[in-house]
Amino acid sequence: MSEISSSIEESSGKIKATIEMAGRVLVGQDHVLKRLIMGLLCDGHVLLEGLPGLAKTTAVKALSDTAHLSVSRIQFTPDLLPADVIGTQLYNPKEGNFTVKQGPIFCHLLIADEINRAPAKVQSALLEAMQEKQVTLGDHSYKLEAPFLVMATQNPIEQEGTYPLPEAQMDRFLFKVLVGYSSPEDEIKIMQRMATGETISLEQTLSSEDIFAMKSLVNQVYIAPDIRKYIVDLVFATRRIPGNTLSPLQKMIHVGASPRASINLEKASRANAFIEGRDYVSPQDVKDVCHDVMRHRIIPTFEAEADGVTSDDIVKELLLKVAVP
Repeated sequence: MSEISSSIEESSGKIKATIEMAGRVLVGQDHVLKRLIMGLLCDGHVLLEGLPGLAKTTAVKALSDTAHLSVSRIQFTPDLLPADVIGTQLYNPKEGNFTVKQGPIFCHLLIADEINRAPAKVQSALLEAMQEKQVTLGDHSYKLEAPFLVMATQNPIEQEGTYPLPEAQMDRFLFKVLVGYSSPEDEIKIMQRMATGETISLEQTLSSEDIFAMKSLVNQVYIAPDIRKYIVDLVFATRRIPGNTLSPLQKMIHVGASPRASINLEKASRANAFIEGRDYVSPQDVKDVCHDVMRHRIIPTFEAEADGVTSDDIVKELLLKVAVP
């Protein structure tokens, strides 16, 4: 265990160096960077939601530069086609056969910019790639290179020209991270660095070998049975099942979290402990990631929405009412 602890502490230092390096172009968004790095460590996709101009795309690009991973960017628009994302087959009349033209999805990091501006057919084209890490073109399936992560950005659904993402696709995101405005002090720093138009170069702080080694270490972070039961209790409390003791809370929940929520909550808790330099998961690790893991997996009832209750409010109540080990 001492050897694992030493390796985790060393890796945690590399992650902090990565966050510091990315901070040259991304001010005041350490929380977003941590969630993106957790996505890499957990093989989980990340959805960033916020108003235009809050550096959501910049955060993903900063991570790709510091981790030296191949990156593709797709600007999602209402006229986008599935072939524009996954690729297509082209017929060669001279040879009488089809050749495959791979789409931008064949990369390590796919920036799906404003993902909720594309129609349903394009959204569904991403599902196989996000879950199975492969793409099917014609009669053949093509594996995507590891690590493969979709790091999507979306504007709030109240914005003009946006479409709600299907529940099945939302459930495949490890995190849904809300990106807010910077503080006045941070915005002054942003102005000082960006208003001149000078290019800020970022040095590589992580290699692909580092990422694979860290993923292995995250899997070795210890999680006690009581912590695992705490995670299950949080998820089960969102479901309409007989004997649920949180009955007042059930009236606010139309659809509860799936088993994928339990799996991802454990993965994210391990990754959070890892980034903090610990080889064990504490209840606070679960609490730290719970909002980002659960907010997009809980659908409030119509009555709750009419009263202004959001999924974040429900998660907050869960953390207050479910017994902590």
